[in-house]
Amino acid sequence: MTPVNQKESVVQIGVVKEIKPREERVGMTPAGAADLVRSGSTVLVESGAGARAGFDDELYLAAGADIVSREDAWAAGTVVKVKEPIAEEYGFLRQDLTLFTYLHLAADRPLTEALLAAGTLGIAYETVADSTGLPLLQPMSEIAGRLAAHAAATHMMRHGGGPGLLLGGSPGVAPARVVIIGGGAVGTQAALLALGMQAEVTILEMSPARIRQLDSLLDGRARVLMSDVATVESELAQADVVIGAVLVPGRAAPKVVSRAQLSLLRPGALLIDVAIDQGGAFETSRPTTYDDPIFEVDGVRHYCVANMPGGVPQTATRALTNATLPYVRRIAQQGAEAAIAADPALALGVNTRAGSIVHQGVADAFPDLPSSVGGGRSAALHR
Repeated sequence: MTPVNQKESVVQIGVVKEIKPREERVGMTPAGAADLVRSGSTVLVESGAGARAGFDDELYLAAGADIVSREDAWAAGTVVKVKEPIAEEYGFLRQDLTLFTYLHLAADRPLTEALLAAGTLGIAYETVADSTGLPLLQPMSEIAGRLAAHAAATHMMRHGGGPGLLLGGSPGVAPARVVIIGGGAVGTQAALLALGMQAEVTILEMSPARIRQLDSLLDGRARVLMSDVATVESELAQADVVIGAVLVPGRAAPKVVSRAQLSLLRPGALLIDVAIDQGGAFETSRPTTYDDPIFEVDGVRHYCVANMPGGVPQTATRALTNATLPYVRRIAQQGAEAAIAADPALALGVNTRAGSIVHQGVADAFPDLPSSVGGGRSAALHR
């Protein structure tokens, strides 16, 4: 390891190693670190943080970053991560820390309580919002959507535990039917890849404007239907694969398929819950990992891997850094509070501050915890 560099910097940026099971991404590429160093920041990278994504310590050293211990990386004024801290990382939370990562607090009471107890400024990638939508969630949603179609293809095969169906069928043999609930970034990318594999695809979407956009984008290759209870149930009864791609920013995901509705599904059907980070779109969902991705409820298989882009860490880390770097640069140059005050998009990312919840969706999820926001609910979106 090299000594922590002593040059002047408004804020030190710490990049820590992800320790959530099978999470192999890292919060910053060497190219991103080089950009921050050129702009006068000190970047402290935990030794080995990027190795599983293909970025060895030597690459960060060449970029001008310092390779440090886990403790020193967490001691930086701002820590950049990928996934929310897990219990063994709670001890690193503190009052003078800005944590910039995916948080998904509405589905995680223990982490919410830990951030409040520590007084940490918690900025969640998934609630940063600008005129384009959710710019820090978008790249991972796109990757997760594509991976959902990959997972469908794999787990419908016999060796993947499925009934032995090829998504695209074969001449004279019907393709598999893929139903996607939600027509946002996840749903669109899942549809495009499933269509590329020649599956029969239906998208269920709530927004009339988005339905028209999808109908034009997909040029009639997929059915795009208004999502209501009757249509959902009709499509479940015909589906081989159902992909849950719903999102309400900062809030727990709505349950679009109940346990009772599982009885509508065909034998061998597969549910893929891309909304599991926010609590899941199916009533029967619970988080799984790449080591053990599938479980059954009432004979229906569920795939609920909570960090799907972690399976392609090099691609995902590059895509994430492309999106987050401008925000990290502003925090490093201006300090977190000044950057938040100057940027309404970043301000919407703030979930906790000084022992209080400051995001409406999180406050609604935990009404008994300290909060500085009033009533009102966000509009529902689809991932």
